[in-house]
Amino acid sequence: MKSPPRFIRSPRVRTTILAVASVVAIGVVFACADSIAPDESGTFFGPLTVMAGGSARAYVTLDRAGAPTELGVALNEASLTGLPAAAAEYVFALPAQASTTAYKHAVINWAPTGHPPAGVYTVPHFDVHFYMIDQTQREAILLGDAQLAAKMANQPAAPFVPAGYAIGMGSALMGLHWNDPEAPERKGAPFTKTFIYGSYDGTFTFGEPMMSLAYLQTKPVADVTTIKLPTQYATKGYQPTTYTIDFDANAKEYRIALTGLVNR
Repeated sequence: MKSPPRFIRSPRVRTTILAVASVVAIGVVFACADSIAPDESGTFFGPLTVMAGGSARAYVTLDRAGAPTELGVALNEASLTGLPAAAAEYVFALPAQASTTAYKHAVINWAPTGHPPAGVYTVPHFDVHFYMIDQTQREAILLGDAQLAAKMANQPAAPFVPAGYAIGMGSALMGLHWNDPEAPERKGAPFTKTFIYGSYDGTFTFGEPMMSLAYLQTKPVADVTTIKLPTQYATKGYQPTTYTIDFDANAKEYRIALTGLVNR
């Protein structure tokens, strides 16, 4: 019986096959590389603002995909020293990387004697406002004539009001404040921290973690509080479900932040 014929590839044929296989393999590697998105994670800071005996700045933290997870202000330890005897305002520009949040700028208001209601918030404290309007729009929030009063009194529609919140005082450069009647300090407990919303001319314009100086001086660590939310949002962008107050012992700074951000 004759043996079946044998096919012997020439060196030239083997080289060609290997070359083709290499090209295919390289193509697969590049295709996989192209499918991996760049890592956009990190914490990004805005410019420094002098605050009392120290300084502070706004910041945003992004995840790998570039979505914001935290928007806050970072106060160095010295910023709680040499605080003025009179009320003061500190304005913060947000970093460019915060553009997908709903917020335009932040303001810390120092209230050395507190503010109404008496016996509730009349202790030295900070109002940390995160505004969904720009500085020019905020500066147009004034008290005085009937037209301005009407804008202050114009309330957002019910679906936009956070669950359980009630109207409080109206303030120039801020707007109409909304508070939670069920907050511990409203039930007789000493004021430590709370969350306030603000509106102007029918739209919610800020979210405000508010905390006493005495509480902040305890240097809380990752104190996370759930926020009561509305069912609808007038302003698009990432907005919080929690707020966090934290003292970073390594950086020696206080961080007050909107956290648990969700795209609305």
